[in-house]
Amino acid sequence: MLPAGKVPPEILEKIFKTLGSEDERVLVGPGTGIDFAAISFGDKATVASTDPITGAVEDIGFYAVHVNANDIAVSGARPRWFLVTILLPEDSDEELPVRIMRDIDREAKKLGISIVGGHTEVTSGLKRPIVVGTVLGEVEKGKLVIPNGAKPGDAIVMTKWAGLEGTSIIAREREEELKNVFGESFVERAKALIEYISVLPEAMILREFADAMHDPTEGGIANGLHEMADASGLGFRVFLDRIPVREETARICEFYDLDPLALIGSGSLLAAVPRDHARFVVERLLAKGINAAVIGEFLAEKKRVAVANGEERPFPRPCSDELWKVFRE
Repeated sequence: MLPAGKVPPEILEKIFKTLGSEDERVLVGPGTGIDFAAISFGDKATVASTDPITGAVEDIGFYAVHVNANDIAVSGARPRWFLVTILLPEDSDEELPVRIMRDIDREAKKLGISIVGGHTEVTSGLKRPIVVGTVLGEVEKGKLVIPNGAKPGDAIVMTKWAGLEGTSIIAREREEELKNVFGESFVERAKALIEYISVLPEAMILREFADAMHDPTEGGIANGLHEMADASGLGFRVFLDRIPVREETARICEFYDLDPLALIGSGSLLAAVPRDHARFVVERLLAKGINAAVIGEFLAEKKRVAVANGEERPFPRPCSDELWKVFRE
């Protein structure tokens, strides 16, 4: 039986054998660790991505816009157009789809995105709403950042902190329980981490330097590292004490016995940056108020390892996102 969350890579490899007709205008097609597709249109590329929001109820429209826009941003493009499918449980009231679309409208306007279509229905068998977003963007072909462009020796630059999205979701969905343990001000800070979810600002800086960028979502930073390595056929070495984790995330993960590095991580961005540019890039991000650190390097050798307390050890891919441990009911 498959676990909740992303389908394992070995199953995806079977899916990728059934991709319809070939088209020479497809610049970037589907693959493990690839956030977006890119299609040639003259001297520009149209970039497209789609993602569902399945773990959140409150602010689900907010997540739908930003999670999908992030996948466009890592291509070096700006998100421009949004389509949305809203699936509602049978006991939904009329206000629910109105509220979801109100949130989508507000966040799309913040990013300069036009809503151009979609579908809404009540679907039997659902326990909570599901929102599936599709975002399109545009970029000059010469400025497209390809997802499989990481090179051996590239530094791994990480922005912000691990597990931001997951921390905010848990704080909102388990608010009363967490207030009893940590207090109201702590929970409000954890909920507010949702405001860090867009990676568009750092992507627009990193696109000038990065060989590849990736938006770690399900499976968090840990899965994101594996997906980047999958896309480029590389290994990596990551230093665990260099991975930034906020206090709110660390304490909530300790309470629920979760690994913050495998907690859904929208809001952080991973980039493969030539070693000679890594320090400059981090300093530039910090100067713009964006937390950033070099957390490791990509390797020609296929091994994928973590260094802790001076010792190197295997760094396995998460089987499932840690969020599902909290919402497994």
